[in-house]
Amino acid sequence: MDFLTLLVIYLCFVLAAVALLCACSGRKESFLARSVNGASQVLSFVIPAQLQSATRRVLHRLFHTRSCLFVVLHVALQAAVYGEYTWEVFVYCWELQFHLLLLLLPYLLLAGNMGCFILCSRADPGIITKSNHASLVKIYAYDGVLFQKGIVCPTCNMEKPARSKHCSFCSMCVHRFDHHCVWVNNCIGAFNAKYFFLYLFTLTAMAATVAIITAAFLVRVVLLSNMMRGSYIDDQGQERAVEILFLIQHLFLTFPRIVFMLGFVTLLALVLGAYCCFNLYLALTNQTSNEWYKSRRYGWSHHLTLQPHDRRAVYKNTYSKGVWMNLKEIFKPPTALERKKK
Repeated sequence: MDFLTLLVIYLCFVLAAVALLCACSGRKESFLARSVNGASQVLSFVIPAQLQSATRRVLHRLFHTRSCLFVVLHVALQAAVYGEYTWEVFVYCWELQFHLLLLLLPYLLLAGNMGCFILCSRADPGIITKSNHASLVKIYAYDGVLFQKGIVCPTCNMEKPARSKHCSFCSMCVHRFDHHCVWVNNCIGAFNAKYFFLYLFTLTAMAATVAIITAAFLVRVVLLSNMMRGSYIDDQGQERAVEILFLIQHLFLTFPRIVFMLGFVTLLALVLGAYCCFNLYLALTNQTSNEWYKSRRYGWSHHLTLQPHDRRAVYKNTYSKGVWMNLKEIFKPPTALERKKK
């Protein structure tokens, strides 16, 4: 196992750990977060106080302030996958006479993904300032459950418009706040949600395309070698027909980096695909991640009914205007003038 393989394995474990910590940091009351906090309390008895303090500072720097670390990790993972795809999979597939356009498709998706990434990370997500506060507060009505009129942000010292939230990472209030994405090092709000959606879609398509081409290459190798009709001698000296497990082991020993990359991008495509579907659901129902998570605290109903003071309010998504209009709102956020015309 060479250095590149070890590097890719290490980066995959780092990615898994980062995803776990990101999930914990975003939802402090989750079971996973409580488990991490409990484990931290147990380890505090055996870990020196200075090391604990240094660890807390590092974690605060990573998960509570803006940092380029995840952007660098994101680029490193893409470079590792595309490096392996270029130097081995592309060359082998070209020799096996795969269609050139199919082999170039991952690069075209990469170009589109990088463009969306730059736009998403550099665009204004919808920062609320004193100059635009008066116009932004008119765009969405307060629903009386998730968003109450008269709530003032103690940091920005301004009344929070409906569907806005203060981002502790960026220390600013964001219009139609969705979430803070550490991978693009920026908030996702009303004005860059379309770029994030396209970024996520192209990233999923990249992983799926690389996985399909790599799997097709390995299948072609198996078919050309006629390996499935062969046999092998096991440890007991008996002749056995080739099975799937033996075939996978043989391919891993022959193409270790390619097989490992296939497993990684397949898992990545499944995870990203699920997240992409979730974001599509949010877009079609005109919800943000912040609103969806906060609405779990309330009973959901098709009709907003008045509740007695001793009962919890029932949440209804009052911002949905139908599938087409909801999707249109992602790519063309409404303005105060359009709201007034309606």
